[in-house]
Amino acid sequence: MHLFVEQLTNVDFSYLDAKRGVVGETWWASAILEGALDDQGMVCDFGIVKKTLRQWLDLELDHRLLVPTKAPGLKIETTNDRVKIAMLTGRGIVEMSAPAQAVTLIDASEITAESVAAWSIQQLQAFFPETIDQLTLDFTPETINGAFYHYSHGLKKHAGNCQRIAHGHRSRIQIWLNGERSDTEETYWAERWQDIYIGSKEDLSSENADTLSFAYTAEQGDFSLTLAREHCYMMSTDSTVELIADHLAQEIKLRHPEQNVRVRAFEGVNKGAMVQR
Repeated sequence: MHLFVEQLTNVDFSYLDAKRGVVGETWWASAILEGALDDQGMVCDFGIVKKTLRQWLDLELDHRLLVPTKAPGLKIETTNDRVKIAMLTGRGIVEMSAPAQAVTLIDASEITAESVAAWSIQQLQAFFPETIDQLTLDFTPETINGAFYHYSHGLKKHAGNCQRIAHGHRSRIQIWLNGERSDTEETYWAERWQDIYIGSKEDLSSENADTLSFAYTAEQGDFSLTLAREHCYMMSTDSTVELIADHLAQEIKLRHPEQNVRVRAFEGVNKGAMVQR
């Protein structure tokens, strides 16, 4: 007998990629459990399935940086509940130091939906009854008909896990000029912000011709991140989705001063902020 739960929850995170650097991502998580029926006539109570999976995914994957430990050229150092990583990627250098809770080390050569699912299933085996013979996890991105981009950021003032310096999202962007959707403007920003790190000038700790370094102390600890300059987009404010939407509206208004501008910026799936200028 198989029990399935489709789109149980979604996870927002970033991952380290040998070619793309630090990539923001959002996946829907679905599950299938295979096993014998218990004395209630169930494979497993839906309440247990939902609670167990949601809690584990929120704790271990959501708002973290996923790092493939077998990636070529990757250097990892773990000391005193901290993780340091360094890797030369196709987008330039990536160096990060952060509390261990901000990083998930995946036993794989690259981060894919399949490699993360396989690793997660191994970790989850102990959380379900012995009557469960097999657990299948399926991670899939949101279906988006239109422009979208992958972005990473950190919000040091956030009371929760958004304070982690390298977490991210895969997000839609919708833009109206004088009340009409602008495919041209949406595509422009989606391409400009593809695989981008959105940094705040307030968090900039040092810079040179090739790299930008960010650092701050938040409730969860000390964070630092160094990336190639071309990998970053700087904002004068923090990078909450509200401020991202407002920043986009301002920039688009400069490009189209005679037109009314409306922006819907998404933060992952089905949530975001809207600004009109």
